[in-house]
Amino acid sequence: MAFQDDAEKPKSKRMFINQVDAYHGKNLSKFLSRCVVGASLEEPEEEDDARSTSSSIIALPKEGCYEIVGTVKDAETTKPEFVKEVINFENKDQLYEQLVECDVIVYDITQDPDQIDEAVWAVSEIHSDLDKIEKPKMFILISSVMTWAKSKSLDPDDPEIPFTEDDYRRRKPHPNFKEHISAEKTVIKLGKTNKAKLVTYVVASALTYGAEESIFHYLFKSAWHNAPQLLCFGDGQNVIPTIHIKDLAGVIQNIADSRPKVRYLIAKDDSNNTLFEIVKAVSSNLGTGKVKSITKEEALLNKDIEQADFDMLLVNLRMDAVNVKENMRISWVSESGMVDNIMQTIKEYKDSRKLQPLRICVLGPPASGKTTVIQQLCEFYKLHHIKIKDVIDQAIDDLKAQARRADTEEEGEDEDDNKAQEAQELLDQIQEEMAGNNNKLTDSKVLQFYKEKLHSMPCQNQGFVLDGFPKLKDHVENEEDGLFNATDAEEAEEADKEGNYDKKLMPEFMFCLEATDEFLRNRVMNLPESVVHGTHNTETELNRRLKTYRDNNDEENTVLTYFDEREIDIVKLDVTKDDSKMMKDTVDKMKKVIGGARNYGPTPEELEEMRRQEEEARLKKETEERQERERKEAEESNLRKQRQEEWTSRLNEVKREEYELLEAQSIPLRNYLMKHVMPTLTQGLIDCCKTRPDDPLDYLAEYLFQNNPQVD
Repeated sequence: MAFQDDAEKPKSKRMFINQVDAYHGKNLSKFLSRCVVGASLEEPEEEDDARSTSSSIIALPKEGCYEIVGTVKDAETTKPEFVKEVINFENKDQLYEQLVECDVIVYDITQDPDQIDEAVWAVSEIHSDLDKIEKPKMFILISSVMTWAKSKSLDPDDPEIPFTEDDYRRRKPHPNFKEHISAEKTVIKLGKTNKAKLVTYVVASALTYGAEESIFHYLFKSAWHNAPQLLCFGDGQNVIPTIHIKDLAGVIQNIADSRPKVRYLIAKDDSNNTLFEIVKAVSSNLGTGKVKSITKEEALLNKDIEQADFDMLLVNLRMDAVNVKENMRISWVSESGMVDNIMQTIKEYKDSRKLQPLRICVLGPPASGKTTVIQQLCEFYKLHHIKIKDVIDQAIDDLKAQARRADTEEEGEDEDDNKAQEAQELLDQIQEEMAGNNNKLTDSKVLQFYKEKLHSMPCQNQGFVLDGFPKLKDHVENEEDGLFNATDAEEAEEADKEGNYDKKLMPEFMFCLEATDEFLRNRVMNLPESVVHGTHNTETELNRRLKTYRDNNDEENTVLTYFDEREIDIVKLDVTKDDSKMMKDTVDKMKKVIGGARNYGPTPEELEEMRRQEEEARLKKETEERQERERKEAEESNLRKQRQEEWTSRLNEVKREEYELLEAQSIPLRNYLMKHVMPTLTQGLIDCCKTRPDDPLDYLAEYLFQNNPQVD
């Protein structure tokens, strides 16, 4: 029985994919490594089942899947978990040894032109060694639809007739893609010699999208960063063939499983979206909704766009993937195209690049330091600081701007006129409500403005930090106006699943700063008068605000209960123990809870500023060290000089004392010499000089002997 089970298990196949760390290679490898060999040959019972099967294939690796081996573009890349082996080679002979061990060889030449020569070399080498190769090989070349870019229309009277695989002999490449079409022809040609041992395929891939994005990444990145408008090259009316990267992987899976008879295949979805439609879809659902058309010359100045990508974005090509649609079993991720599935595509983009918004709320009593810590969090995480005054002021300014458009818009723009009229009516309503409410907005209007702000694209892209709001339980528990209530049917349905709240608005991290009234009063009292003047931090105002806060946040009546009931963790921080500058210790504790940033990291300008600051800090440190070194050297020099002078002074004193001592000790000797020796010796020397004997010493000795006073 065990033998029978083993026989039924699908056998895995070894598949080579080049550059498994690049966009195409990574996503193809991730998909195919979880595909059971031959799975696409089994017809699913229903379409829904097919989709669920596809997602389970992607999520859970099984026995009998394709074993992925491949090369990497960056030698320092860590081996991806979905790749069994990364091939590191110093020469092509080492690479070839690995290639011939694979059942399926996939070369993508759309991302890196340098791979064209390597792909042609690989298929040529395998073809030349067919006599030595025992196991049959399949070679799949993923090329670009740009090899069709200059093809003449099938019918000049009807340019919308799409090209199909049957027209591949008529294809004409873009001038910058001539090497690609040459590689296509070589691969097709070499696959015709011995089909039993080597079968080759060319897949003309449309422009890919999905996951972390590649050629369309500049659009998503600009929109996510809240660019005022997205750029569209030219008039944007060119039709761009597209395909989701997972659907392209599904095409490769089908080829590897079924060995189709057609050797040249087009891989694209059913859409025929124009460049403008794609840009507009991204802008409307991820950015401001605005699009600006620029000339092709201006577009070339964009540093984010490479020449090859620029060429592909300007292609105007209608194609139909007949063989893929009719003969392959693909569980489509985005069959109707990028525009129709833009929300799903945006979600993939955010998930793949870890750009989910950070939603934070910081509550606490007046003067507890909420704004101080929030400003630092916003700067570190690049979030939007949501303060009640700013929300109200911006909302009213926007309404006034909309109302003014009624006077400036051209005739015939009824929709804009209606919006302007609605804005004016709302302004009038707000003024009436404020007149009857002590010149303050009603809570319902404040909550409405807050919801609009939190639903705005900047807050939904990067995230936000709520500063001291919501203040009351009624702000969140009100069934009609609750701040986190879902606003439409789709959100309401999702909210029911998530605990009766809109998960796009609900804070992910809750912090509550705690301090005693005495501590807060002392803190405000120690502030300079210039800081307190004109604020709510005067003694009277502070006491009033503290009382209001305590009344609204006793044990039984606090807004924190709302979050507790929904199992949202609340981190309470005692700020009375934080004596660090700008409450850095508290900010560090909050950062530890929140974790890493969810953004692209520093911009080039910020990196340059960081480098400049580091350089300034380095130079300042070096200057201080040099000055300190010079100061110490000067001190040591002065000390040496002082000690030298002291030593010299002591030495001279010693010499003087020795001299005086010698002088004192020599007086008796000099007296003796002057009295008893010098008179006789002097006279002897005089006589010696007068006589000038031949031996003066003998003469002087004889003279002293004869004239010795003692002898006389």
